[in-house]
Amino acid sequence: MQNYKTNVFFLAVALSVPAMHAQVTESSISSQIKNLRSVPDNQRPAVTTQIANDIRTLPAGMSKVKLADSLSHLVTEGDPGLATLQAVGDTLAQALKETPVPAKDDQPAPQYMDLARLVRYEGIKADLKDPLLMKALQTYIANDADVAKADFTLKDLDGKKITLSELRGKMVLVSFWATWCPPCRKEMADLDLIYTHYQSQGLVVLSISSENAFTVNKYVRGIGYHPPVLLDDGAKIAKQFHVDGIPRTFVFDREGKLVAEATDMRTQRQFFGMLAAAGLKPM
Repeated sequence: MQNYKTNVFFLAVALSVPAMHAQVTESSISSQIKNLRSVPDNQRPAVTTQIANDIRTLPAGMSKVKLADSLSHLVTEGDPGLATLQAVGDTLAQALKETPVPAKDDQPAPQYMDLARLVRYEGIKADLKDPLLMKALQTYIANDADVAKADFTLKDLDGKKITLSELRGKMVLVSFWATWCPPCRKEMADLDLIYTHYQSQGLVVLSISSENAFTVNKYVRGIGYHPPVLLDDGAKIAKQFHVDGIPRTFVFDREGKLVAEATDMRTQRQFFGMLAAAGLKPM
């Protein structure tokens, strides 16, 4: 009887091993990435790290590069922690090292731009010695230089004109968003709370959308959003700020100097960190 039980045990283990490995496929990973936003915030870092590790086990190829790149788009939503960001960056760097993506029209492929974004704005280190990654980083440096000297005048939902350069002496957070963007909607409650509590300290939050006035007005009235909402017809200012994805946030100090920026959704804690660079003192 003992031998029978032992044999059954080892048979069960033997059968479970290939089943476990069978779960780690391109299809299963793709499904996990698509469902990542539904994972509770407190579990998301661990799940994201595991997905990154699973991608690393896949054979080299463009499918692996695309999966790693897709994950890099989601890891920056919120505050997963540096370890999770690094895990995703390592996976994307490994995939690009195994399968380099050629430049198009002398410009780095989007996958290099996404890895460079993690390096420049999220603080990870990339173990990839590739001139295309270096060029991507230089592109972001040049873009930030443009933003640092940018100015604009836009109308709010009541038709009032607001000019960025006329807000010198105040701390200004500029947020590009849209009503159809889930991460944008998720961070707006924190932006509203921060604005209403710290407006007296000289904080201004400008939320910029390129959607039509009716759509924007209906949404912000519905959620009781207090910061000024500006209309960017034709996304002209978004282009001036090199916004290629939303939400996108820029923080200027009282002297008009660009001191912080984010390329995706931020949490309340992260917003406070960005605003601290502009001189905000939490109460």
